[in-house]
Amino acid sequence: MRNIEASVENYLEIVQSRGASIVSAASPLDARYEAARFIKQYDGSSIVEYMVKEFNWPFISNLIANRETLYRALGAKDDREAYTVLSKASSSPQQKFEERAFSKYFEHVGGELSLLPALRFYDRDGGRYITSSVFIACSEDVCNASIHRIMVSDDGSYAAVRVVPRHLYRMLKKSGEKGLPVAVVIGVDPRVLLAAATSPPYGVFELGIAASMLGGLAVCRTPRYNLPVPCGSSMVVEARLGPDRAREGPFVDLLQLYDDVRQEPVLHVEHIYVNKVYKPYMHVILPGGYEHMMLMGFPREAAIYEAVSRAVAGVSKVRLTPAGGMWLHAVVSIEKQHDGDGKSAGLAALAAHPSLKHVVVVDSDIDPDDPRQVEWAIATRLQADRGLVVIPAARGSTLDPSAQDGLTYKLLVDATMPIRDRDKYVKPTIGGQG
Repeated sequence: MRNIEASVENYLEIVQSRGASIVSAASPLDARYEAARFIKQYDGSSIVEYMVKEFNWPFISNLIANRETLYRALGAKDDREAYTVLSKASSSPQQKFEERAFSKYFEHVGGELSLLPALRFYDRDGGRYITSSVFIACSEDVCNASIHRIMVSDDGSYAAVRVVPRHLYRMLKKSGEKGLPVAVVIGVDPRVLLAAATSPPYGVFELGIAASMLGGLAVCRTPRYNLPVPCGSSMVVEARLGPDRAREGPFVDLLQLYDDVRQEPVLHVEHIYVNKVYKPYMHVILPGGYEHMMLMGFPREAAIYEAVSRAVAGVSKVRLTPAGGMWLHAVVSIEKQHDGDGKSAGLAALAAHPSLKHVVVVDSDIDPDDPRQVEWAIATRLQADRGLVVIPAARGSTLDPSAQDGLTYKLLVDATMPIRDRDKYVKPTIGGQG
């Protein structure tokens, strides 16, 4: 099934037809903590639908409820097929979209910050947050789509956007004192979010990657700034980003720690539109939750899989681990052909995902999804003098609180069996079963 308009409503039909479940809240929830508790209750297990007392639109969370839901959406039966779908889309993004009239899909509802579907999640949050917002901007002949959180201050006087030093930051800097025209999209097919979470070179439009995954993409041009947005978007906000800045944070990041407070660009909202063709689900991503990890981590898993596949003959499985926020720690299982393959695989993984801090390489008989098996491999197959590689003072993740000045010590653990001694490491079976 295709969803070229990229609506949440059509996405739900697709994944439900393939076995995904949806849990609905019995009554409207409060925007302050109550909605977050409901999302957390089903984190990693079910899609949840609910109303929020302060708003008139339906809300949805855990759209990528688990790995199986994402694979259903990608039409993939396993890791390799899912990685291939994303890799092919990233390497061959569509260059053209099917353009349709904005007025056919959207109605204007105002321009007040109070209309933004922002929730309070954790006790020390700096304000109310929108966590699924895709920012679309164009500068000269280059367009960019990327995910950025929006904090609405507690007094409702301003909204600030966390902008990391990548492509949107580059465009913002180039815009100077005028600020940057942006379209903020809330509530789209998660495959659009997945595309927006990739890191292609500057000049590659992430909506083209989404179009490749979706089998095409219908876009509508916003009235004021003529920016392309998916026609199935639940909410579209036309705004100007910066140049002024205001306090943003604290905010809970992938590692379930509070990110730093910073001075970030202010979002000057001008017009807010809501979809009138599709049910306008306001998508909320729980900060530090499974969906947050999958959207950020899965594209990096695909990159690691691709890089390790070039370094060794066979890759069985790649996992960025939940305890590492699907960001800092990886386990890679390989079909080892030569002594040294473990280190080659680990070095390839570290190069493919620069934020990676620790990587454990195991044999194909070890399941990276089972921490007990991984620890068993480390206990029985690792000797520190030949299996550990420490890389000092390497660039790491800004999310790592133990890093200093952005530098970290990286660790490669080769917990694979020596080729010549494999008979010593055979796992016992009972009647041919493990």
